[in-house]
Amino acid sequence: MEVATDELFTPIKQDTKKGKLRYYPYNINWNYGLLPQTWEDPSFANTEVEGAFGDNDPVDVVEIGGTQAKIGEVLKVKPLAALAMIDKGELDWKIVAISLDHPSASLVSDIDDVEKHFPGTLTAIRDWFRDYKIPDGKPANKFGLGSKAASKDYALKVITETNESWAKLVTRSISPSELSLL
Repeated sequence: MEVATDELFTPIKQDTKKGKLRYYPYNINWNYGLLPQTWEDPSFANTEVEGAFGDNDPVDVVEIGGTQAKIGEVLKVKPLAALAMIDKGELDWKIVAISLDHPSASLVSDIDDVEKHFPGTLTAIRDWFRDYKIPDGKPANKFGLGSKAASKDYALKVITETNESWAKLVTRSISPSELSLL
């Protein structure tokens, strides 16, 4: 499911590509959603990530707790790391987080704790997002920051910056371009 940012009221609905419902060829072993009140500004070139411009979407969040959330469910999460995916030249942040309701949430505070308590998860997430379009004949996605996950502090910086971009967007300090703000 995706947030249809180009439609009125930005509904959550199954994504389509080329008029067909979109299905992923690989299992997704985590919850995937977005962080509200964030926006990846397509006019902002991130000098830390190869000068890539934002993808005109909210920031994606990957929740690693393992309990399947319902479509549209709101979870309170703790950010742990960030991956800088570059999809067709656009920066598409993936914030790795854990639900505050997960029994291990108190044990996991940063990237090193993810590796300790959820070994291999960061690599699995990066590899999934790198490869998921390959069966459609598209190239693998790339990652900035040396293809490594960044720390919790870096993730919080990304969240702060994209929240500031969102605030400028909703006050019309930045043009919404093709994005529906209704």
